Amino acid sequence: MTVRAGALGLALGLALAGSAARAQDMAASGKLLLTGGVTNVEGAGGGGLATWAVITGYETVDEWGANAHATLVQLPDYQFRAAGVAVGFHDRLEVSYTRQAFDTGDTGGKLGLGQGFTFNQDIVGAKLRVLGDAVYAQDSWVPQVAVGVQWKRNDKGAIIKAIGGQDDTGVDYYVAATKVLLNRSLVLDGTVRATKANQTGLLGFGGGKNDDYQLQFEGSAGVLVSKRLLIGAEYRSKPDNLTGLKEDDWVDLFAAYAFNKHLSVTAAYADLGTIATFKDQRGLYLSIQAGF
Repeated sequence: MTVRAGALGLALGLALAGSAARAQDMAASGKLLLTGGVTNVEGAGGGGLATWAVITGYETVDEWGANAHATLVQLPDYQFRAAGVAVGFHDRLEVSYTRQAFDTGDTGGKLGLGQGFTFNQDIVGAKLRVLGDAVYAQDSWVPQVAVGVQWKRNDKGAIIKAIGGQDDTGVDYYVAATKVLLNRSLVLDGTVRATKANQTGLLGFGGGKNDDYQLQFEGSAGVLVSKRLLIGAEYRSKPDNLTGLKEDDWVDLFAAYAFNKHLSVTAAYADLGTIATFKDQRGLYLSIQAGF
């Protein structure tokens, strides 16, 4: 389920680069503001819903960088929380850990789970940049490309089985492509994910409708409206594996603001559709990231 939503901060600092040539000159002295993105709902660098090809942190090719994040999504019938850390090495490799909590609140009683019943999930991820540079290669249309993997473990295996899920652990694989167009203050991302996850794994993996890997799409688009403010939208398609528990695609509209290289905040209006028979799960997404 959920959302570190808001297509997010990657381009927030791009206004500091007046042209492609200036960006090339700055490449040797460190990343521009927020060019490691923010942290998405599963702990990877990128947007809120989507994973991007960028590597988290502000490290150069000779350094390492890190961040910590906290995310809250308040929905009409549920609450989602997440917190975690991510480390980038040499602007090439990213590793991350996130702990998610999906709190059913009063809805847990209506579902027969009990008041405040909470699904928890641990996610360990790794991402490797394999091609291109999203920011500094302004003389080329080739995007930055990365491949990644996320291992997920849900702590409610008995409940997952009861609702028709096949497993309480799973692995996602993805390929992401990200491009920043400095002269248009525009950031674009497209990601293809192979997954069996139900609500990103919070309701387990696989089900009565399907227990095979399916390819899903994640996309982000954002425009700088000022030096530190980025607004945009995201879309994420989802598998629909569980019999009797319809799962919808996710969308959001976001605004991300960077105070400096060490602190950013993202707010979004997220529409997560139907979750465990409860429709119209729309609400506020808020995320804070601190790092270097």
